[in-house]
Amino acid sequence: MEIGKVPNEILQKVVFNNTGVDREDVLVGAGIGEDNAIMDFGDEVCVISTDPITGATKDIGRLAISISCNDVASSGAEPIGVLMTILAPPGTTEKDIELVMKESGEAARELNIEIIGGHTEVTDAVTRMVISTTVVGRQLKKNMIDSSKTKVGDKVLISKYAGIEGTSIIAKELKGYLEGRMDSKSIEMAQAMGDSISVIREGLICGEVGVRYMHDITEGGVLGAAWEGAVAVGMGMKIYKDLIPMKEVTKQISSILGIDPYRLISSGSMLIVAEESKVKIIEDRLAKENIKVTVIGEIIEEGIFIEEDGKIEEIEAPGSDELYSALAMSK
Repeated sequence: MEIGKVPNEILQKVVFNNTGVDREDVLVGAGIGEDNAIMDFGDEVCVISTDPITGATKDIGRLAISISCNDVASSGAEPIGVLMTILAPPGTTEKDIELVMKESGEAARELNIEIIGGHTEVTDAVTRMVISTTVVGRQLKKNMIDSSKTKVGDKVLISKYAGIEGTSIIAKELKGYLEGRMDSKSIEMAQAMGDSISVIREGLICGEVGVRYMHDITEGGVLGAAWEGAVAVGMGMKIYKDLIPMKEVTKQISSILGIDPYRLISSGSMLIVAEESKVKIIEDRLAKENIKVTVIGEIIEEGIFIEEDGKIEEIEAPGSDELYSALAMSK
């Protein structure tokens, strides 16, 4: 298999079919396009998500905290605590562990969550440091997002810009390669995009407003998220490529490396499905937080499509993220 997330058809075949019993108190379990598990805790629900950091080697402590918190926020829930597992290769120093924990602690303070436990180990099972985090959140059961209410004509939006995380990681990991191919100011701008990687504010706000569905745009980029989102809501989706907001520096880096920025990992951007009457409310609420949100498509009866210059093509299931193709250039 290719580097990256295991393909959805294999997840469906060998992972989702082997998840044990179906418990009544598990309200949302494993599934394509589902960022979290949700468990019934009476008047409240417990929202849980887990993710590893494997593609980056820089700022991994901050990334580890932010990425899993983003998933919890996609349910409109408030992240409370995080469990962190650190697997470090032989030769790792105390200073290396301290740096990761300082980064993680700083990110946790900024997001108002607590690192409540985990595991730290040096092992020859890895060749570079790998961090996996599990975030626990809470939400009133009455405020749970119900994607089954999605209807034809509902609008598809994304917050901020496509390619945020991938652009930042590439600019940090491949700085030497990019120097001479683009100006230093553009590289710095690309690196700084990592400061916008949290989607907690838009998740909580959209949860309060009441939307049909949210999905943190990670591996597979905005087109991968659209495909997974359509599967999750059980309907079709049509995206208009020229409406997808993207920073010029993302386009520039993608052109230099020959990658598709619409298939580039994009934590920091949330895919949102909302009824048309709530779009203006969402725009106004997020504008007060200085968060850009853009309508990029709509829900249709069936099929998952993208339109560009009047030409309509089917969006294929996400494969290996373009980030891995980019990082291969450093080897």
